Amino acid sequence: MNSYQKPGLLNSIPPVTRNIIIINVIAWLATLALTRINIDLVRMFGLYYFQAPGFKIYQLVTYMFLHGSWGHIFFNMFAVYMFGQVIENSWNTKRFLTFYLITGIGAGLMQEFVWFLNMHDLSNYQFITDGQTKIPVEEYLNQFITIGASGAVFGILIAFGMMFPNIPLMLIFLPIPIKAKYFVVLYGVVELFLGIGNFGGDKIAHFAHLGGMLFGLIMILYWKRKDKTFLFNKLMNRFFNLFKKPMRKMKVTYGSGNSPGYARKSDYDYNAGKNQEIAEIDRILEKIKKSGYNCLTEEEKKKLFDASNK
Repeated sequence: MNSYQKPGLLNSIPPVTRNIIIINVIAWLATLALTRINIDLVRMFGLYYFQAPGFKIYQLVTYMFLHGSWGHIFFNMFAVYMFGQVIENSWNTKRFLTFYLITGIGAGLMQEFVWFLNMHDLSNYQFITDGQTKIPVEEYLNQFITIGASGAVFGILIAFGMMFPNIPLMLIFLPIPIKAKYFVVLYGVVELFLGIGNFGGDKIAHFAHLGGMLFGLIMILYWKRKDKTFLFNKLMNRFFNLFKKPMRKMKVTYGSGNSPGYARKSDYDYNAGKNQEIAEIDRILEKIKKSGYNCLTEEEKKKLFDASNK
């Protein structure tokens, strides 16, 4: 027997978005706590340059769950909360999780590529001169580590901009509404400008951010093409079915007529009821896509909850 409860703040967030935030917060708190006993999670799970001694392949995943400061994790998780739940409700949990992980990994690969362009010739040397000090090349390469969910967050931003292009967004430091499509393009141009210029040596992985956007764009375009191909094949199947010899229809009734007060349903009545139920769920999902889960009435939330457990 299923029970329905009014969702709290945490339960109102869709599962993948909620768990991403929880895992990142736990990892950040663990980083702070373990640093006091000389265990450095950043050194263990942050992403190294692939020619550095500290590089491990799993770091392409683990690096995106680590953050260096309160501001770093706050702004990343705030973006995941604001935009991630809208996208997850518009897609589904599997597609959103796949998108998040691949854009994060893609951001890491982009950072590796930029490092390679800058440091690939260091393998010809044993030492690097830093002022008056000679540093072994392996030790020097181990100094380059990147962490943070920013790459995947930029993937989420481009997804939001493509799915909801005309929704106005406002920057904290510039309280002027900007349509999402222009906001994303502007943000991408700024990141490219800062990445190429490397102004002030800010140590921010701007090209990793662009990598997240690039991989996000590729995935969305691929899925759109795949969905259109699926729709085309479905329409063609319907067309060819017109020329098939129709099968003899059988009258079907549903359920058991032994229960008190039960009215036997024909296949027509049953299908009509199911179609009405599907149409109502589609209407609720469209409402979530436009305005978010929190805009639903309690009755609509209950209908969605019941449908998901059938």
